[in-house]
Amino acid sequence: MYILGLESSCDETSAAIVEMGDGKRRILSNIVASQIETHRLYGGVVPEIASRAHIEAVSRITYEALDEAGLKISDIGCIAVTANPGLIGALLVGVNFAKSLAFAHKIPLVAVNHIKAHVAAAYLEAPELEPPFTALVVSGGHTSIYAVRNYTDFSEIGTTRDDAAGEAFDKIGRTIGMPYPGGAAIDKLAYEGDSKAIKLPSPAIVGDNLDFSFSGLKTAALNYINSERQKGSEPNHADIAASYTKVIVDAIVKKTSAAIEQTNTKQLVLAGGVAANSHIRGALEELCKKKRVSFYRPSMSLCSDNAAMVAAAGYFEFLDGRFTDTSLNASAADNF
Repeated sequence: MYILGLESSCDETSAAIVEMGDGKRRILSNIVASQIETHRLYGGVVPEIASRAHIEAVSRITYEALDEAGLKISDIGCIAVTANPGLIGALLVGVNFAKSLAFAHKIPLVAVNHIKAHVAAAYLEAPELEPPFTALVVSGGHTSIYAVRNYTDFSEIGTTRDDAAGEAFDKIGRTIGMPYPGGAAIDKLAYEGDSKAIKLPSPAIVGDNLDFSFSGLKTAALNYINSERQKGSEPNHADIAASYTKVIVDAIVKKTSAAIEQTNTKQLVLAGGVAANSHIRGALEELCKKKRVSFYRPSMSLCSDNAAMVAAAGYFEFLDGRFTDTSLNASAADNF
């Protein structure tokens, strides 16, 4: 069947057509209207601007996705839309457009959780991947570990207690003058620095848990940078990037390793925007080799927010009969 996916949870408006079923997991189109250049002027996402940009783009890119796939709206068997979590104003644009389209054309509608969609991106490139498995979702708003029992049944077993890894990368990147999004720039710069140059606290919460806390790490890094500047010298940016990256990667590996032991699964899925970080990808790949666990991570284009992953997740919601109607509302809450 052909599924139309719609994504508008943050600063990317996306529409995609995915063919699922009968052994097929195929992306026919995946249009993304990025707002990075707009928000770069402000050093981060401005919710009101993001919402207005979604309104301007959503209809146009939906029909672009249909044209690229060579389909008509009447060919679509299901519409899947991100309903939570995210920026509430941004989510409402996608949800209301999806409801209108589904109602007008009498097409079944399913609501998709953004986190489940990130994980579902792995299905599109790995047809052999099936639950159960352990999933680590790392993004600007999330750093969480899940026990995935089946395609729609997730259980959160570890999470950040404050900020997310992606936000932590972007904050320090912005402080040392990196262009938005700072995380991508820090990823590259870290290869040029000494990862042992600066002593920073681990974001891995001590004790018998799988949780993180990135606020203390951010504060320590900011204090170091400000202290050096007050002395009249600019700290070495490459050393900051390398040291900061290493402590985050080490914490993620530590908690993910414990999660794999706890769930006793033989598959790990890495997903989310920060899954594009080469240091995290490399470290987790080495971990999985040591533990003899199969490692799955989407390609770079499917790590960031996109509608193909929403359509893939929506397919399994459709199979479970989890349909919704015009009463659907968006929610900023991260609930399943």
